[in-house]
Amino acid sequence: MTGVVTRYEELLAAGELRDDADQRAAVEQLGRVQAELEAGSPRKGLLGGLLGKRPQPVRGLYMWGGVGRGKSMLMDLFFECLDIGKKRRVHFHAFMLEVDAMIAEERAKKTEGPVRRVAARIAEDVRCLAFDEMVVTNTADAAIMARLFTPLIEEHGVTVVTTSNRPPHDLYKDGLNRSLFVPFIELVERKLDTLSLNGPTDYRLDRLGDLETWHTPLGDDATEQVREAFFRLTDYKPEDAQHVPSGELELGGGRTLHVPKCLKGVAVFSFKRLCGENRGAADYLTLAREFHTVIVVGIPILGPENRNEAIRFTKLIDALYEHKVKLFATAAAEPESLYPTGDGSFEFARTVSRLREMQSTDYMALGHGVD
Repeated sequence: MTGVVTRYEELLAAGELRDDADQRAAVEQLGRVQAELEAGSPRKGLLGGLLGKRPQPVRGLYMWGGVGRGKSMLMDLFFECLDIGKKRRVHFHAFMLEVDAMIAEERAKKTEGPVRRVAARIAEDVRCLAFDEMVVTNTADAAIMARLFTPLIEEHGVTVVTTSNRPPHDLYKDGLNRSLFVPFIELVERKLDTLSLNGPTDYRLDRLGDLETWHTPLGDDATEQVREAFFRLTDYKPEDAQHVPSGELELGGGRTLHVPKCLKGVAVFSFKRLCGENRGAADYLTLAREFHTVIVVGIPILGPENRNEAIRFTKLIDALYEHKVKLFATAAAEPESLYPTGDGSFEFARTVSRLREMQSTDYMALGHGVD
């Protein structure tokens, strides 16, 4: 099969990609991983396979960077080109759900070391685990990850290649009982090479094309537009829409926020869930730090009786704006007509101004986070 470096060069020559130093460095590392995995594969090392020798462990790769910088595209190329039998590509969230189920099975058998046994089960079928979007928001996952991945990598020789929006030391940042998670970070830094992908080209904007961000009036057409934005941003197959992962965002103090759709830094919420319930500015800041894109559906026209909802919506938009989060929305009206009368409607003009700016090309091109 074609090497990932050769395939990347072909795409550059065809004008499908733009030259990017960060991407080139990542491709070279992916080429190294590919070559070493294939050299140790039974397909390529028949004698070693006949003698029952375990393939030598291959150092993995952790690629992190902003949205639209080509992480998923490079993972596509790597996985497509990798010529070994025992390989698997999976979204990290889906993988951890599988792990949770397997641990429950092992505990039901009352076996010793259920997490280590799960690691051994996984390693039976996989030499290379390729993860899309490693992000940790769940306390239970954070607590078991070092215990799972240490034997998986160090004892069973599984190679991990992963993408993430943040560097290893920022994973599960400020999470509850983070000390339990720190050994996993140390494992990643010890066993995986870390590369930053923050080049000048934002391929996300290319994928969005001419899609608008604010859709009114409410109805099937508006819903279809934000649905299309979600699938373009996440590369998830529309025909598999029923299986889009959900998530739980930890807000602190034992409180969580259910995220109905949560994938690759994109979250979908209803207006009722975000602004119809009692929430404060700290909740919205946590949300804005966690997701680079937020889709809010069902924004109604607000009146004097909706004063609390209007205040919460203002706090939500402030947090999203300050963290340069991209907003897609379905609404009953244009921003100027959302809160025409009521306590604070005059101050709502600033929110309207921000909503308009957030629709601009310049805003959409900004990187996620506070400068």
